[in-house]
Amino acid sequence: MENVASSIKSYKSEVEQNKDQYLGELIDLLKIPSVSADPQYKDDVLRAAEFVKQKLVDAGADNVELCTTPGHPIVYGEKMIDTNAPTVLVYGHYDVQPPDPMDLWDSPPFEPVIKDEKIYARGACDDKGQVYMHIKAFELMTQNDDLPCNIKFLVEGEEEVGSDNLGDFVENNKEKLSADVVLISDTSMIANDVPSITVGLRGLSYVEVEVTGPNRDLHSGVYGGAVANPINILSNMIASLQDENKKITIPGFYDDVVELSEAEREEMAKAPFDEHAYKNDLVINDVEGETGYSSLERTSIRPTLDVNGIWGGYTGEGAKTVLPSKAYAKISMRLVPNQNSDKITKLFTDHFLAIAPKSVKVKVTPHHGGEAAVTPIDSVAYQAASKAMEDTFGKKPIPVRGGGSIPIVALFEDVLGLKTVLMGFGLDSDAIHSPNVHYGVFNYLKGIETIPLFYRHYAEMSK
Repeated sequence: MENVASSIKSYKSEVEQNKDQYLGELIDLLKIPSVSADPQYKDDVLRAAEFVKQKLVDAGADNVELCTTPGHPIVYGEKMIDTNAPTVLVYGHYDVQPPDPMDLWDSPPFEPVIKDEKIYARGACDDKGQVYMHIKAFELMTQNDDLPCNIKFLVEGEEEVGSDNLGDFVENNKEKLSADVVLISDTSMIANDVPSITVGLRGLSYVEVEVTGPNRDLHSGVYGGAVANPINILSNMIASLQDENKKITIPGFYDDVVELSEAEREEMAKAPFDEHAYKNDLVINDVEGETGYSSLERTSIRPTLDVNGIWGGYTGEGAKTVLPSKAYAKISMRLVPNQNSDKITKLFTDHFLAIAPKSVKVKVTPHHGGEAAVTPIDSVAYQAASKAMEDTFGKKPIPVRGGGSIPIVALFEDVLGLKTVLMGFGLDSDAIHSPNVHYGVFNYLKGIETIPLFYRHYAEMSK
């Protein structure tokens, strides 16, 4: 116990002493617009990969390399101290979401600013800030000759576009990636004074739909009322995908959904949740979702269907009386354990084509998907993470299910046979994927302080 107590004091002190440097380095990374979805940022994505590679070298990692893929590169590095010591595979991503809509940002997305003790920039929390915690925590341990585990780093550049090339990389590099557990920080906590560890993630099916009417845009006065309007029809089709109780109407959609028992739901309900504060933060008058479930349940244990973008016709300044030829939408479905993303994509496609009227043609293009995952809370690795967070936060973290998707978690288990610990330090209020996304300075530094203690506890508990 004295050894751990000494480590807590030492890491806290060193993090405090070096916080300006840690923040400055993260800001340098955040300045790089590594938007993986947009080809015009290809060089910037590569620049971010090279930045991560160099920082791993500087931190003391060995065999650091940029591994090429048909898309963006994967950064790999390792530090093997003892073949008898446990090995932890750290996963993260250096790519970020597109910054649009630009006019809603209070400051430019790739010109990071710190205000109110928060770092504002695209990628601040998801996932540059969180993955960089691991690099600095690793550096702390190597500088102090205090690394109790072997560590491997796998940092990719395509997470925000579905990790299309990561599966092949993992399949082809099983020996290189062999480990005892995976450690990921790409999730959130309940609050800074209510630490938690994510123990479940939802899966994802993401598609784009296209509805085509006439062979060209038409005058809405001359043709309106006689020719199908693709935007009107697309809107009606989307509206029909949920009933009045917000239940998804696609046949077979719920076939594989496992209902939680009342006892399990009662345990979930013990997690603190202030609905009034939730509504105030979002500036909404009321919550909405599937009838019969709480907000926490709707965002974790229930599947959903949401339109992520919709467009067509004239959207410029002023008026243009046009009946458009085409309309489009991007639609995502969050899935729960036992639902298969390929199956759901097919069910959606078949249904969407079936409900289209003869007056239009419909095309469904799948983009990416992934499977839901549940991680154990009785494993040595989870207990080590719990102890580490209890050491630094002063409270035992609560296990919670998250609403987001990290498809690689299921892949790691299927291909490498590894379970994952999801020890994230963000907050749901960090506005990830939105304008003005931010990451608390407290959270960033607390992560650097906590991560070394995970390794200490994991090594001791694995003996």
